[in-house]
Amino acid sequence: MTFIKETWLVFSRALRLSIRNPVWVILGVFQPILYLTLFGPLLEPVANTPGFPGGDAWQFFVPGLLVLLGLFGAAFVGFGLIAEWRSGVIDRMRVTPASRGSLLLGRVLRDVVVVTTQGFILVVTALFMGLETTAVEVAIVLGIVALLGGSFSAVSYGVALKLKSEDAFAPLVNGVLLPVMLLSGILLPMTFAPGWLETLSEWNPLTRIVDGARAIFGGDIFSRASAIGLAVTAGLVLVGVYFGTRMFKNESA
Repeated sequence: MTFIKETWLVFSRALRLSIRNPVWVILGVFQPILYLTLFGPLLEPVANTPGFPGGDAWQFFVPGLLVLLGLFGAAFVGFGLIAEWRSGVIDRMRVTPASRGSLLLGRVLRDVVVVTTQGFILVVTALFMGLETTAVEVAIVLGIVALLGGSFSAVSYGVALKLKSEDAFAPLVNGVLLPVMLLSGILLPMTFAPGWLETLSEWNPLTRIVDGARAIFGGDIFSRASAIGLAVTAGLVLVGVYFGTRMFKNESA
């Protein structure tokens, strides 16, 4: 009960800070909606091209954007932690008897709530643009996005505590996320890529998650692709929480 209470207190504080300053929440959903409105219509004619995966353009594009939201919506939260460390908030928290896991988990849960809300807004917008899906499919994919956001949020906090510098944090995160995004086939099918690029994509864990989300939106909820996507997402969550918790414990040692 103590761990749950501590996590709730950290979560409540972090959520209040987001509500008081919702700029990042708004900007976080604005970018995927820009992709949706400016890039989505260009993709519709491409859906008839040989080699394009099954389903229409929106069933292909929206799941990728949701994964993109979970990725970029959570990977930069470490900036806020660096600011808290610089202002002494982290030092004050680490002298309390609170579990180091709760200090991380409370923040991660806030980020999960934010990312899931942004994802819901994105899906509603896509429905008006021609997306055809079901409530069950949306719920499952939003669950994947929430888990993915939690994983990258935990890693982001861990990296932020390790670096303690925005100047080092920003290029590192961008340098990792950009190739991961491009090799996942979020924007265009990797079947259009040359062989060597498609091979690199196969080694990208995010590719499996994107393929799984697309399979679910296509109605194949119990397919092999969706099962692999869920398994990879769960693995990333375990790795992310372990890494983030370890960094919090090392910082408090």
